[in-house]
Amino acid sequence: MSDLADGARSEEARPAESPAAEPAAAESPAAEPSSTEPESGKKKSSRPFWKELPLLIGIALVLALFIKTFLVQAFSIPSDSMQNTLQRGDRVLVDKLTPWFGSEPERGEVVVFHDPDGWLDGEPTPKPNAAQKFLSFVGLMPSAEEKDLIKRTIAVAGDTVECKKGGPVQVNGKALTEPYIFPGNSACDDMPFGPFKVPDGKIWVMGDHRQDSADSRYHTSDANKGFVPVSQVVGRAVVVAWPVNRWSVLSVPDTFDQPGISAAAGAAPGVLGLAGAVPFVLRRRRRLTAGRTAG
Repeated sequence: MSDLADGARSEEARPAESPAAEPAAAESPAAEPSSTEPESGKKKSSRPFWKELPLLIGIALVLALFIKTFLVQAFSIPSDSMQNTLQRGDRVLVDKLTPWFGSEPERGEVVVFHDPDGWLDGEPTPKPNAAQKFLSFVGLMPSAEEKDLIKRTIAVAGDTVECKKGGPVQVNGKALTEPYIFPGNSACDDMPFGPFKVPDGKIWVMGDHRQDSADSRYHTSDANKGFVPVSQVVGRAVVVAWPVNRWSVLSVPDTFDQPGISAAAGAAPGVLGLAGAVPFVLRRRRRLTAGRTAG
């Protein structure tokens, strides 16, 4: 190292002294390690892309499986029961995260649920190949084997739901305005029902294509009386993701936000009135008791 340092000083002191010194400096053995060490270091740190590719694919599949299991899953629409909101062949993304935190379906939401009581008995099930099964397992494509249904939540636990022939669907006595019903369909003329009170832990569902949907109305003699257990709900369908020209958000229609539709809201005035009356009654009783004592 001392020779290299001295050579650097001599060049600074005499820059144009002797051109012959330059080859000697280039041939110096001490200069070789400095020129070769960075190159060898780069070769050791870099790896061919094809060696990294399996690891990247593995990480991607694990992430896809995690997302499908806990966050979002794609489902394919196999029938016309939700027209025109959903068309046969649409792909929807279903939110599976919020149910993990105790969230339950709300009125107006489009939900995917497991077959509760053999609603799909007799329906043909496609036979996917091995590649389709694997991609479905990790969530990269919808499953063709799972017997799931998709309908709109009309009423939830505690609600009273009914529909007479020629009339609208009513929830807790409030008539629903349903612009999402398939054009030309009636609200329930093919199968009037109710009134039914929705039990705890259950929901009442109906398809938007009312005259082409074997929904809760057609299963009132089953074990669950047509209601769908909340435990069987996979999640809420939030987006039509495919095809691209049909991309849309599946929002809750305004009719489900009308005042008084909630059973809890309907009971609230009475509860608040009782709560307000209690202090008045107690104060009156104290006055009467005090008057009797003084007398």
